[in-house]
Amino acid sequence: MMEGRSTSTANRDASGLAVSGLRLMARGATLVEAASFGLRAGELIALLGPNGAGKTTLLRGAVGLARPAAGWARIEGEDTATMAPSRRARRLAYLPQTRPLAWPSPVRDLVALGRFAHGAVLGRLRGADRAAVERALAACDLLQLAGRSTATLSGGELARVHCARAFAAEAPLLIADEPVAELDPYHQFRVMELIRAFVADGGGALVVLHDVALASRYASRLIWMKGGRIVADGPPTTTLTAARLADIYGVRGRIDGNRVEIEGPI
Repeated sequence: MMEGRSTSTANRDASGLAVSGLRLMARGATLVEAASFGLRAGELIALLGPNGAGKTTLLRGAVGLARPAAGWARIEGEDTATMAPSRRARRLAYLPQTRPLAWPSPVRDLVALGRFAHGAVLGRLRGADRAAVERALAACDLLQLAGRSTATLSGGELARVHCARAFAAEAPLLIADEPVAELDPYHQFRVMELIRAFVADGGGALVVLHDVALASRYASRLIWMKGGRIVADGPPTTTLTAARLADIYGVRGRIDGNRVEIEGPI
């Protein structure tokens, strides 16, 4: 359980996110075609696929940042593409692949940005907003760094800060695009443990990962993409196979339970 999260479970929405027949295009090219999936509380889903498969585009369409040419994505029956940004942010926290910092700021202030959807004012946090930020800092083991400038942090520390910012919103769902990119193995595990704890505490999470072994260790479901399409969706026990690795990534691999060994290209 995530330390100090006392209100989140009660606020979770059981209806989750539903995506159906989503087609996303750019400059006349189809980037994602006929994508359908759901995300509910208690699920940690890993979205897998090679570079250019359409994973980031699918996430942007699912959270309403890219308008679909066909199909829909809905939370509580409401289309994410037409929801007011503040309303959407209270129901779904989105951690994009690129997370630039406009300027160095104290860790607590960056985490507090997660409360903007609730009407919080930076530097004047009160009541529930202040409590939510403190819970997020504690959950991500950042209380001792709360006053530090983000310019002084390591990559692993900064990744936890971005997680805390997402958690501070106390939204029922989390969608994270490559949250462990460029981290060493130890910090990859730390970030994935934070996300797993969020799910154990009643949330639902969808994360893009490139490490298949890491995905099989943490995810309850794997969604596999190739060429802009979802080609498989299910638990690791049924969707993670040597044949799947060959088809999706063009590599030879061996699977032994949750252990994955990539042997090389085909």
